[in-house]
Amino acid sequence: MFLESGPDFLRTRYAVRMLLRILPLIAGLLPIAAIHLSYLIAIQAAILPTCIPYIHGCVSISATGRYPPASYLFKAAMMPETVILVIFWLGSVAWLRALNRSAGQTRSIGTAIGSFGVAGAFFLILYVTFLGTQEPFYEFMRRFGVYLYFLFSVIAQVMLAVTVLRMPAGTCSPLLIRITKIQLALALIPFALGILNLVLKSILEDSDPSENIIEWIFALMMQSYFVLSYFSWRETQFTANFSVRRA
Repeated sequence: MFLESGPDFLRTRYAVRMLLRILPLIAGLLPIAAIHLSYLIAIQAAILPTCIPYIHGCVSISATGRYPPASYLFKAAMMPETVILVIFWLGSVAWLRALNRSAGQTRSIGTAIGSFGVAGAFFLILYVTFLGTQEPFYEFMRRFGVYLYFLFSVIAQVMLAVTVLRMPAGTCSPLLIRITKIQLALALIPFALGILNLVLKSILEDSDPSENIIEWIFALMMQSYFVLSYFSWRETQFTANFSVRRA
């Protein structure tokens, strides 16, 4: 039996639909806000030096959330972000399938995209859990987590953009196509940055600043992809509904 009556249900359904509508914005902006605020807190606490990390590379992103009191904010934001990302990727699969149905296609798509995206979110949990620990094993787990979080997330982003661009002609509006092309560029450039980072590590005596710069730019581009997804969903008027069943 569906419990779809009464003002309380209507208010709850409206609130959830509004939250899902802005979910890509939250997924994109929450980590950026948390990282920059954590860095400011660490500067005020005289833990980290002052610089423009996108230019000078004086600190890594991990450093902004490694030590108290900045670590409290960093982890408090990143843990919910993992849940938000899981919901985002599941929502993206539903959005893709809605586009596919509108094009008259019946085959199921998006499973691999959702799998990579959700896997990336779980590796983010691994990264945040071991952030700040000093033991070699825990340090390995942190690096393992962050590298696979970035890798799996970007792979899912590339696959999502390519799938949208391959939709039959007339399925996507010109604006949606423009947004998706920007997203594809944002997702592909980090691979070039990764190659550049390997080259710089091999030729520079101290490659830490350049690696930090690349990391900051990489993260900003990846998060910008999520923000643009908000406009993609809005352009297609994508919404989600839910129902509650009586046990």
